[in-house]
Amino acid sequence: MAAIWSDEERFKTWWRVEMAVLEARTARGDIPESDLEEIRSKARFSAGEIAEVEKVVQHDVVAFLTVVAEHVGTASRHVHRGLTSSDVLDTALALQLCQAIDLLQTDLAALHQVLRKRAVEFRDTPCIARTHGIHAEATTFGMRWLVWHEEFGRHQTRLAAARERIAVGKCSGAVGVFAHTELELEEQMCKRLQLKPAMATTQVIQRDRHAELLQVLALIGASIEKIATEIRHLQRTEVAEAFEPFGKGQKGSSAMPHKRNPILCERLCGMARLLRGYATVGLENVSLWHERDISHSSAERVIFPDATIVLDYMLHVLIRVLDGLEVDTDRMARNLAMTKGLAVSEALLLALTDAGWTRERAYSHVQKAAKQVWQGQADFKQAAASDKDIVELLGKERLAQLLDVRPPLKKIQEIFNRAGLTTGKP
Repeated sequence: MAAIWSDEERFKTWWRVEMAVLEARTARGDIPESDLEEIRSKARFSAGEIAEVEKVVQHDVVAFLTVVAEHVGTASRHVHRGLTSSDVLDTALALQLCQAIDLLQTDLAALHQVLRKRAVEFRDTPCIARTHGIHAEATTFGMRWLVWHEEFGRHQTRLAAARERIAVGKCSGAVGVFAHTELELEEQMCKRLQLKPAMATTQVIQRDRHAELLQVLALIGASIEKIATEIRHLQRTEVAEAFEPFGKGQKGSSAMPHKRNPILCERLCGMARLLRGYATVGLENVSLWHERDISHSSAERVIFPDATIVLDYMLHVLIRVLDGLEVDTDRMARNLAMTKGLAVSEALLLALTDAGWTRERAYSHVQKAAKQVWQGQADFKQAAASDKDIVELLGKERLAQLLDVRPPLKKIQEIFNRAGLTTGKP
């Protein structure tokens, strides 16, 4: 990923754009074939040469063209004819972003497979679900993975859509009206670069496209943070249900040898904040003066390399964490039993209303039983069985059946089938 954004690669991409224009113009009969071959054979440049010239001219594209012209000679008069700097810069940026997105999609596909594999692995593993951080009802650990699997599938779709909108080029000149070029030339140039022409532009390709991409990257980062936050919670001493990998020889604390901290997940949470920051800059870049200014340019030199490199790194770390996640199913079972049956309070509430009580009356009786559990006086079965009105309405046998804490495995299997996760294979 970093190689895409290196100076050498950036200049090579600029030259790809310039050559696509030259080849299109040659095909149209605007340039002699011999001149094109001379340009192609003689063109040379290096980041060092360009940097030296830029110190004087204070313009990166001018410096680039100056170096190329020094090597090519007279035939260089055809290079950049009718173009403005942003024709090259914005088209090249589109090419770089497409390369970066393709790498990110590869990462997402690998992550999606890990999520699928582990969702199926833990499909029937009972655990407690939590809302507001408090024990709620029984679920399975696989349901969490299935939710993540579906979410990252949506991210693949979002990123593909953003790629389609970012994959456009232009050679429409200084204010976008083709004063010194032709619409046909732009179409031919873009076809050679496997881009689409931007239908209407000013001097620049409009930055709503770029802002959208940055929003998608930030959204993917937010989902990574969501998973990382969940694992951080599950690794807490009081929960201790799942642990990120801890390597041989790894140390958790400089002061406390017993520590095993979720440092990878904490790192991911911190880096998600970077992506949200870049997304904000992308929104700020949409509004430019008239046909353009360059307030967006300096920021984009930072945010696009950083955002794509950061997310690429985050996805690799997340794959490592999830593929190597250590899961304590025995602790999950103990935690499920920790609240002594409270996880079936809704089942009891619904049984009472189905049997004829009003919801208000049923809620009052169930909450009264729950309070006894909170206060350590009984487990939920005992508390419910001590309520004569409940026993009279439902009977002891029906009540005992209701108060078994277990996830609805058959329905969870149906959810997995609906999502197409009947096996661990893609």
